[in-house]
Amino acid sequence: MRVGIATLIFSYVLSQFYRAFLAVLTPILELELGASKQDLAAASGWWFIAFAALQLPVGTAFDKFGPRRTTAACLALAAIGAATFATATGPLQIKIAMALIGAGCAPILMASYFIFARQFSPALFGTLAGITVGIGSMGDILGSLPLAMLAEAFGWRSAIWGMAAVTAVVALCTLILVQDPERLETKGAGSVWSVLAMPQLWPVLAMMLVCYAAPSALRGLWLGPYFHDVWGFDRVEVGWAGMAMGLGLVVGSLVIGPIGRALGTIKWVVFGSNLILVLAVTALWLRIFDGATAQLVLFVAAGVFGSTFPMVTAHARGFIPPAVMGRGVTLVNLCGILPVGIAQQVTGRLHAGLEGAADPATPFTAVFGYFALTTAVGLAIYLISTERKA
Repeated sequence: MRVGIATLIFSYVLSQFYRAFLAVLTPILELELGASKQDLAAASGWWFIAFAALQLPVGTAFDKFGPRRTTAACLALAAIGAATFATATGPLQIKIAMALIGAGCAPILMASYFIFARQFSPALFGTLAGITVGIGSMGDILGSLPLAMLAEAFGWRSAIWGMAAVTAVVALCTLILVQDPERLETKGAGSVWSVLAMPQLWPVLAMMLVCYAAPSALRGLWLGPYFHDVWGFDRVEVGWAGMAMGLGLVVGSLVIGPIGRALGTIKWVVFGSNLILVLAVTALWLRIFDGATAQLVLFVAAGVFGSTFPMVTAHARGFIPPAVMGRGVTLVNLCGILPVGIAQQVTGRLHAGLEGAADPATPFTAVFGYFALTTAVGLAIYLISTERKA
């Protein structure tokens, strides 16, 4: 079981890499392929939309067939998507590749969560989920400075070909090493609609709709163009900035869960962390602080305090019956991932509409404003949620 979980966690490293690496490659893809920032925002959005579209089918597959075969098959699809990216000649191929990779990454994190939910106590779920995300977030770091250096040394296509090969190997390891939990009888146990019928889950889902969008979209795309266009960072400097925010995501994922357990509360740790996230993004939006260093500190703060995805999932998991755990946790994941895809489409258009402004920071303030306002709305609704003990 342990080696199988380790394999899934390494798979999640790949998933985190694939959702973040565009930020580093944006300048070179604009130059070599003629891809605009709106094209790349759309490509990032396609990753999340494809990822989200498979959540409910993946949940059903977990309950019926187990996470081993489901995850291995999807990882093979991600490897095909990475190969498609490495051979792309224009924006459309980049979008198709990102959609294939997103679909391929769809079951990875939830496979671990499914096993945790079935094998461990609810009290440990949030901490185990946070550790998984924390370790997996090393992929976010891999998609920053290390990718920038590899692209400089060998070319971006070679770097992505290497990631495609690694993904194919991990797909095979998943098929061999992961062990499915004992299958439960799910006939007549309920459906995703029965999960949605629980009103105590709704405020938690409102929080899930917004808690991941800002940190994921900022790190996955907007960090690179922002520091390149506004502050003149080169590719390696963008890599350093991405690594700094990636480390923030790792730290937040590792410490927020244990803090919740120590304080005996999930709700108020989630609320407090996301309140700081809103304040950080609002400061970016209103340009309260000047200078590249201050802006990077705000991005890092958004990474640290925007790492509540596992804790919100743990909050929701407490309401989901075991027999529909696969469908339940993937429904929660759907609520976290789909808004990122939608946000990338919306913010790409917001940026494009203001791109001709005299001040290069103006298009980005619209992006930051979108995330500040939407996160604040979800946070306000979350206030009425029922407390769950950590």
